[in-house]
Amino acid sequence: MNFDKKRSVAKNSFVRNSEAMLNGIFGTTDVTPFWVADMDFPVANPIKEELQRLVDRGQFAYEFNSQGVFTAISDWYQRRHDLSLNVDNFVQVTGVLTGIALLIRELTDEGDSVLIQTPAYHQFSKVISTANRNVLKSPLKIVNNNYQMDFEDMEQKMAASEVKVMILCNPHNPVGRVWRKEELEQVVQLANKHHVTIISDEIHSDIIYSGHKFTSLMTIDANKHVALIGSPSKTFGMQSISNGYLYTENTKLLANMKAFAESLYIDHGNAFTTFATIAAFEKGEAWLDAFLVYMQGNIDWINDFLWSELPQVKMFPVEGTYQVWFDFSATGLAGDELTKVFGKAGFGASPGSWFDGDAKHFARMSFASPRSEIKQAFERLKDVLEQTAVPVSGINKCESNKATSAGCC
Repeated sequence: MNFDKKRSVAKNSFVRNSEAMLNGIFGTTDVTPFWVADMDFPVANPIKEELQRLVDRGQFAYEFNSQGVFTAISDWYQRRHDLSLNVDNFVQVTGVLTGIALLIRELTDEGDSVLIQTPAYHQFSKVISTANRNVLKSPLKIVNNNYQMDFEDMEQKMAASEVKVMILCNPHNPVGRVWRKEELEQVVQLANKHHVTIISDEIHSDIIYSGHKFTSLMTIDANKHVALIGSPSKTFGMQSISNGYLYTENTKLLANMKAFAESLYIDHGNAFTTFATIAAFEKGEAWLDAFLVYMQGNIDWINDFLWSELPQVKMFPVEGTYQVWFDFSATGLAGDELTKVFGKAGFGASPGSWFDGDAKHFARMSFASPRSEIKQAFERLKDVLEQTAVPVSGINKCESNKATSAGCC
């Protein structure tokens, strides 16, 4: 797989390329779009071959194979994560956000609160508020240039509010943390103490970098909580042809969710989704391994460039996902002013305020793109920042990007 190949100029209607969206966010369409959490690479050949097989067959009669999907997912998690999952404990839904929406309606009543850890994937707030539930935030805290859970704040929120559910994101989008087993054990301990059910969004579970290990919440407590595992969308770049898969060993919750999904006729995929998913999990491992190597190279390049050329932009360590979280505080730019700079530079990162209203000087970038395009975008950003922001000479490099990895402080 040639990940260096530049993005296709073929006609498409990808959200990231939407002229209306780009103009609305950045005030221009002359932007390299890094603002959507998808990738700019063709899918693995086994997936393309399976999709082509279906097209060439030319028949699209009713065809379901959920058990085949669940078996492929279960085998994958056993190989990649040493995690045993019972194929009978999955529920298929149309997407991860659909699964979260169903679970919120199943586990809470209108007026209840759902806890999230901010900065958080912005759709979490939407899926909670549109169900007439309250969004309750437990901010992550920054310690030694890295994000950590604030367990004291979390317990206060769980104990003092009508919190029935917590959405956990692991690995965390947008800050890139892969939560350690001991951190997850503490979360589960607090949740069980206060009778809170955890919905664990584990959609990025396969995007893990060297030195880090994914731990599913299902290894901590599968009887009281639920994980959204198994969607191939982030792992294999199948965002528009993938479903979501819920997993729990709580028999009552499992039965209720199966009945709920079935009542809405969303408990099965179409042929493309089904057989592409099976192909991905059965035959996509070599592609994923090569992808992770390339992504690590992108991380290293961005880190090195900021260290040498833009030390006023802080990059938080990326342990998992292909999102990177930046702090632009030292540039003196924030909010609309920062987004205007992105537009002028053609640097299409997501505004930090999408993930936390107070994160106006932050931004998230999806770096699953050819390195040549990333390099060009950062060079343009450097040129614009040199004209508009705080001089580089005013920044202490030991307080920025390589402080945690180079040992300079």
